[in-house]
Amino acid sequence: MNTTRIEDFQQIITGRRSIRNYDPSVKISKEEMTEILQEATLAPSSVNLQPWRFLVIDSPEGKETLAPLAKFNQNQVKTSSAVIAVFVDMNSIDYADEIYNEAVEKGYMPAEVRDRQLPSIKGLLDVLPEEQYKEMNLIDAGLVSMQLMLAARAHGYDTNPIGGYEKDQIAEAYGMDKDRYYPVMLISIGKAADQGYKSVRLPIEKIAEWK
Repeated sequence: MNTTRIEDFQQIITGRRSIRNYDPSVKISKEEMTEILQEATLAPSSVNLQPWRFLVIDSPEGKETLAPLAKFNQNQVKTSSAVIAVFVDMNSIDYADEIYNEAVEKGYMPAEVRDRQLPSIKGLLDVLPEEQYKEMNLIDAGLVSMQLMLAARAHGYDTNPIGGYEKDQIAEAYGMDKDRYYPVMLISIGKAADQGYKSVRLPIEKIAEWK
């Protein structure tokens, strides 16, 4: 057992805070942000369709567009290095062939497994009601969002997940198809300007059962 790695992980998860004040002088480079997003996308997803999509809002123009859509989170928008808008792609099945073919090419999956699974997946999703498909995608988006926040911590940054914004307007505000891309949350990211607040958690004996 590598105790150093366990201790590092403990520091990441116990030190996470929802930070609302950032050092505005600190900017995360596109290269490092790409690394953080790549690490986030190692999260699992249903039949590996990876329905998450990210809009990294870090330019003055991008933040100016976002400001009226996140009226109650102005400080995060203004001071963060970026605000990442997390969406789900309701057409994520369009990437199934690309994903599974690459898995075969890289030796991760036998071709016969791909050839058996792909028709089954497409057949299932063809008849799956839209609300169930959306629910499946939202679960996957929650997984990738949490992993994104932990990846940010590992890089020395802090985050704040934001649910209060104009979800019905954000896709179109950035020229995205609102019928295809469904908004999940905003995540502000940057170098914390304060320590944030600790918060309590219910004890495990109140929220878990063993049978």
